[in-house]
Amino acid sequence: MDTVATRTKNGAHPTIGGGDLSSSEAAMATKSNQAHRSGAVVMRGAEQRPTEDQQLLQEGADASFLKTDTWRALRIMGEFVEGFDALAGIGPAVSVFGSARIGRSDPSYRMARTLARKLAKHGYAIITGGGPGIMEAANRGGRDGGGVSVGCNIELPFEQGLNEYVTLGMEFRYFFVRKTMFVKYAEAFCIFPGGFGTFDELFEALTLIQTGKVQHFPVVLFGTKYWEGLIDWMKARVLEEGKISPEDLTIFTVTDDVDEAIDVILAHHQMHLAELDGGRAM
Repeated sequence: MDTVATRTKNGAHPTIGGGDLSSSEAAMATKSNQAHRSGAVVMRGAEQRPTEDQQLLQEGADASFLKTDTWRALRIMGEFVEGFDALAGIGPAVSVFGSARIGRSDPSYRMARTLARKLAKHGYAIITGGGPGIMEAANRGGRDGGGVSVGCNIELPFEQGLNEYVTLGMEFRYFFVRKTMFVKYAEAFCIFPGGFGTFDELFEALTLIQTGKVQHFPVVLFGTKYWEGLIDWMKARVLEEGKISPEDLTIFTVTDDVDEAIDVILAHHQMHLAELDGGRAM
């Protein structure tokens, strides 16, 4: 579309004929009327904006955008996409939690390794936080059993690399993205004695089950002596004061027996398959 400024008084374009502009003036007028694009914006006239490629490749660009919430949102989305891509094909899995501070001679280490090895023999992938202690034991057992041994590591102020027994590892910046991977791809949680991080995973799982955010899946606590005081307190104070319901104390199993835990997990898996078959038949 021509602008008024590029037409003569009689409406003729100066380059077409009948105008009173010189050839050089007409050429300049035509050039100033050319369209300039910047993304989806089209402009005519003297004003020009740099193209998106020019801005992208410009040297010395301001890097302050890296600290904005918009950029963080994109980074968070990227972590979700990478996590989903990496774990979507691992098949049925069990997430194992527990202390990073125990050594290989600890009875809990041996129990976690045995549990993971037997679960792998049943076709389960093993998911852990990828660190030392119980996480290493479970990853080691998963690899012993020929299963996929997943480690979802987290960026911390102190260095915590992936243990040597991880066969599929990821590094996360954000705890909540990492937690989503633990829950989304697990059919059960097995929780060994641990500290605040272990408690966090335990109570988040119980809350998601209690509120119906996830399908009820087994939560198995290993170490009856270790968890005894916590469970007694929950019964004597939390339940007694009406802050939880009696059925809330039935959504987890406490044991010292690896085979009992596996039986609970396998029974739930069979029940889940039966529900799926029933749903298809309807």
